[in-house]
Order: sequence, then C-alpha cells, then structure tokens
Amino acid sequence: MESLQVCDYMNQHPVRLLADMPVAEAVECLLNSGQSGGAVINERGRLVGFLSEQDCIAQMIESCYYREQVCRVKDIMQAPALSVKPYMSVIELAQRLIHEKPRVYPVVDDDGILVGSINRAAVLRAIDKQLRSGYQVAS
Repeated sequence: MESLQVCDYMNQHPVRLLADMPVAEAVECLLNSGQSGGAVINERGRLVGFLSEQDCIAQMIESCYYREQVCRVKDIMQAPALSVKPYMSVIELAQRLIHEKPRVYPVVDDDGILVGSINRAAVLRAIDKQLRSGYQVAS
C-alpha cells in the first residue's frame, strides 16, 4: 500500500515571501512560480502568514488606480496561517479541505519551519494513486 503522508506529495520548493516585501514583488513571485499562494516566513524560515492571489487582487487594483505601490505583504497576509505537518495523513488533510477554504497549505516541521506546501491537486493525486493501487491488487 502506498504512503499517504503529506511529505510524499508536497511541493518541496514552495514560494517563500517576506512580510516586508512589496505586494507587487510578491505577486511577481507567485506568477513566476505558477503557485496560487505563498508562505510568508521570517528571517529564520518560520511561517508567519500566508498570501494568496485572492489577497493580492484588491490591492493590485488599488495600486493601479492610485499609481502607487506602498502596500507590504504584512498588511494583507493571512495570519496566523493554517498549516500542516509533513507526517500528517493526506486523507486527514482531504477531510479538512472539505470544510476549510485554503487551496494551498504550507507544510511546516515541528519547529514551525517551512519545508514545503501542498495543494488540492496534490491531495487528489495522492488519493487517486491510492485508489488505483487498490484496484490493481483486487484485479
């Protein structure tokens, strides 16, 4: 039976944003990475918040309207951020996804250090892989 731990399906190269970063710079990081949100970390790599595309949209519109980019990530990030541990079960995370809004969860170790991220697609992929392996054994 395949492992269904978050660490086996997480993105090991998540977007890492800083609280003092201008929102426009953070948006560039998100767009360049193809990720819909990113963990906001401190200088020690600890998770302090989360910034999603949704968080950025209103601020970017306002920046366009006023032609200034003074907003920082810390002004609009979600804090505290919901996160998961690398050893958490993907099935348990899937159950949380049914009731919680985030599309992406930062993955942190027991010290709160960012080690990855996992999104809904990765959760679906893990469950699909598990189901397929079960079908092959049953055949």
